[in-house]
Amino acid sequence: MTGQQAGSESFPKLLLHNAAQRGAQPAMREKRRGIWRTQTWQDYAAEASALAAALSDHGLKKGDHVAFVYDNRPRLLIAIAAAQALGAVAVPLYQDASGEELAEPLRSTGATHVFAENQEQTDKILEVLPTCPSIRCIVYDNDRGMSQYKQAELVGYDTLLEQGRKASGEGSGFLKEAAEQVGSDDDAFVFFSSGLNKSANGAVFTHAALIERARVLAATEKLTDKDVTLAYLPPGWASQTLLSYVQPMATGFCVCCPEASDTLLSDLREIAPSYLLVTPRMLDAIVSQVDTRMEETGGLNLALYERGVKVAQRVSDLTHAGKSVPFGDRLAKTACEILVYGPLRDALGMSKLRLAYTAGDAIDPDMLMFFRSIGINLKQAYGATETGVFVTVQRNGDVKPDTLGTPLDGVELSFSPKNEILVRAPGLLKAYHGNAKETAKALDADGWFHTGDMGHVGDDGHLRIVDRMSDVGTLKDGTLFAPRPIENKIRFSPFVREVVVYGDGQDHVCALIDIDTLAVGRWADTHELPYMGHTDLASQEPVYGLIGDFVAEVNGEMAGDPALAKCQIERILLLPQELSADDGLLSRTGKLRRHAIAKRYRALIDAIFAGADNVPFDIGIEHVGAEGEVHTDGLKIRNVKTVNVSQMRKAA
Repeated sequence: MTGQQAGSESFPKLLLHNAAQRGAQPAMREKRRGIWRTQTWQDYAAEASALAAALSDHGLKKGDHVAFVYDNRPRLLIAIAAAQALGAVAVPLYQDASGEELAEPLRSTGATHVFAENQEQTDKILEVLPTCPSIRCIVYDNDRGMSQYKQAELVGYDTLLEQGRKASGEGSGFLKEAAEQVGSDDDAFVFFSSGLNKSANGAVFTHAALIERARVLAATEKLTDKDVTLAYLPPGWASQTLLSYVQPMATGFCVCCPEASDTLLSDLREIAPSYLLVTPRMLDAIVSQVDTRMEETGGLNLALYERGVKVAQRVSDLTHAGKSVPFGDRLAKTACEILVYGPLRDALGMSKLRLAYTAGDAIDPDMLMFFRSIGINLKQAYGATETGVFVTVQRNGDVKPDTLGTPLDGVELSFSPKNEILVRAPGLLKAYHGNAKETAKALDADGWFHTGDMGHVGDDGHLRIVDRMSDVGTLKDGTLFAPRPIENKIRFSPFVREVVVYGDGQDHVCALIDIDTLAVGRWADTHELPYMGHTDLASQEPVYGLIGDFVAEVNGEMAGDPALAKCQIERILLLPQELSADDGLLSRTGKLRRHAIAKRYRALIDAIFAGADNVPFDIGIEHVGAEGEVHTDGLKIRNVKTVNVSQMRKAA
């Protein structure tokens, strides 16, 4: 190694610090074949050191970009650390993306090395290799099925690790020497958003920017090296990398990786983390699963659960309204803590959870307060990939259901004349990689990042979000129409997987609803309703009645809110297909690609607003239903009960 010593902190130096100060403490745990395996901070540093030595021999140098296509695994984190030790820039990508989706970030960053977890991911990289000439080395981890692959670019992770150990010996000596050449202002990561549009920009972050934000959040929430978290969201998502790599480097806590997505809940129970990042979609699934299981159980358990939920919500409403809680309700809540809430938290793997953030999308206030009411410290935060994730957080003792909290230390908020949220903070992106034009649009000359979100700060200092600027419109009468708050209310139903509402430029609002096949299927079974798969289920009149009744309840709630009263949903259509990221209708983090959905289903939306009651199956739909399903009566469109606000106000 040559050159001057680089100043200040970087991720390689933090890894060395953790290995020196917390060497024997667990840094990572991974479940494989039913057994949890632990790696200490010393193990972490030693393996990263050997891997860095081998990568250096394979041509990786400072400033190169290394892409990672992995599930959450310790080897992913170690490989990122090894690449950054050489001054390379890590580019985590979405592991469920197609080869075509991976090609764009690989080309735009000029990635020279790629870490692919297994044969499936390797095949994707080899598929696009002819269009990505910068790639010189592809490191595969799991060698199952790889014995016949002879491409010159391929090398196994174990082979690379052994080469590095022979070259540098055991321990972290190579890492110590390499880390001195990496400075705090060097580029550390490029994060590509999951993409609400077809193309996405790569946000570049320095070591200093992310470390500073991690330390501020740790100080705010008193995170320490005693905390434990579970890494299960896509590693390509900046929030997950912050949780599983950046924050552990800054605080020394342990990251646990589940065995598989279908073992997530059982792994969660075994780990019982103290700190967790969750998405509204995950919480929707948990509520749906709990409700369904309690319905199946029935009897005393169901009665206790329903009673406990009502008591919890009543006490929560009174507490947040600043009113006193009657003695009877306090006594009932104490009893429910023993009989309902405690066992429920245990069953969910949240018995030791002291902090959970919901991120990735807005959550319905009722959903937030449901979890808080059963003793889970679930809080909202606001941020974006470009802001180093966290901008505002709800503080303990000051959680409000309709806000996103107050700014973290060092964060400044401002608003454009159209109420777009502007952010200035030490943790902002440096630039969009190779895209000066988009960088200039997003970061103005005064250092303000333009988020694209509409919102405002109330008299209480809390940030409130309306919606994405691009999604906000007006009804024909000029009423402000923001779809996201309405969708969040409908998504609270255990029978609704996803919902998209439209109304901009119209005289009323309609909804395309994607039902939860499992939950609705169980409901159909209990009501002796025969069906053949999702498409058939979504066409049944009783299912329309089930969903319509819930939407009518939401309309009743909206009628009491002046901002939403005129946006009640008048018509619904149950989609015959699930919305999917593979179809380009959801992002890889589960967000609605609203404009893509509108384009795909334009004929259906037009038919709803035109007053049609049925639409032929083949209008606006490429394929429908499961094999063997035959339908001749088309897609149904049904009216939903609304509340006459004028009459309601007169009666009041």
